[in-house]
Amino acid sequence: MVVAGEPSGDAHAAKLVAALREKSFAASFEFFGATGAKMREAGVETVINSDDLSIVGLPEIARALPTFWNAFQILKREATKRNPNAVVLVDFPDFNLKLAKSLKKRGLKIIYYISPQLWAWRKYRVKTIGKYVDLLLTILPFEKDWYANQGISHVEYVGNPLAGEVRSTLTKAQFCAENNLDSQKPIVALLAGSRHKEITKILPALLEAARLMKKKNADLQFVIALASTRNPAEIEAAIADAKRDLPQFTIVQDKTREALNAADVAAVTSGTATLETAIIGTPMAIVYKTSWLNYGLLRPLISVEHFGLINLIAEERLAKELIQKDFTAQTLSDELLRLLQPEMNKKMREKLCEATARLGKGGASRRAAEAIIRELEK
Repeated sequence: MVVAGEPSGDAHAAKLVAALREKSFAASFEFFGATGAKMREAGVETVINSDDLSIVGLPEIARALPTFWNAFQILKREATKRNPNAVVLVDFPDFNLKLAKSLKKRGLKIIYYISPQLWAWRKYRVKTIGKYVDLLLTILPFEKDWYANQGISHVEYVGNPLAGEVRSTLTKAQFCAENNLDSQKPIVALLAGSRHKEITKILPALLEAARLMKKKNADLQFVIALASTRNPAEIEAAIADAKRDLPQFTIVQDKTREALNAADVAAVTSGTATLETAIIGTPMAIVYKTSWLNYGLLRPLISVEHFGLINLIAEERLAKELIQKDFTAQTLSDELLRLLQPEMNKKMREKLCEATARLGKGGASRRAAEAIIRELEK
């Protein structure tokens, strides 16, 4: 049984499923669970469509509680009925840690892939990991030592699933030719997030920042990279609502890595995309904004110095973080224009390369599959 609750976890789970099939010489695997598009493509039977569970923000989650409760009950029922050899929970801790507790009590083996970021916030959940998870597979280099310091030893660091996997399928020249862009002029990539709520909160400031930048440098070209889960109409509506003299935007969908590879700089919504951007090597500013209610409720629970994953891995503030009140069109415009300066751009690319080297050369899905098979053979 495999349970993922949002697009990034679904993509990692799909690769894990493929690796398990590849590694299973002595047995065949059957998979079912909470799936997104990638897991469905990988042949995992859908019990719950996890596209319906990808919600951010406490008030929004509160309104969706009946949906979560229904999904929770269905997954519990199916797990009890089918009695799988293992339950693999992928990220999505608010839901999956509760499921771990419930299913472990029913005698099932619980494997957690992509550790909850307990080192960042809600550290008290470490007790749940210790009691109800049989094997924890982590993807950040410092996590195994952190858990060891909390007295938890059933942890394996398998490497980051993005390492060795993130690459563009197009050269800059090819991307520009496909999208009617001038490869000799600077390109700014704008990533507003994969959720509707993120787009409504973050995209307006990105558009306004582009307007301010264009006033300073008429040669700038702007590409909005849209997640595969979003509708281009959302972007077009936001541009129309801006009611300003905005520059022209090229909108691409499901071509985020290609856009980043072609870009000279990027504004990236905090999350997995910041790590992808770093691996590609594009200088960036990390942005995030949510409702003041969400921020007021969540900020006191966060105990790390950096929000951005690449900054946590580098153990320094490589990419500027513009969060909540610090995130304005003017602050973003100023930072991206600074990063466009040739010397600054070159220096940032070198630092990103050095930091992402800590993630290894790839193979996380294969190592995670091997660890799961070892656990099943016990």
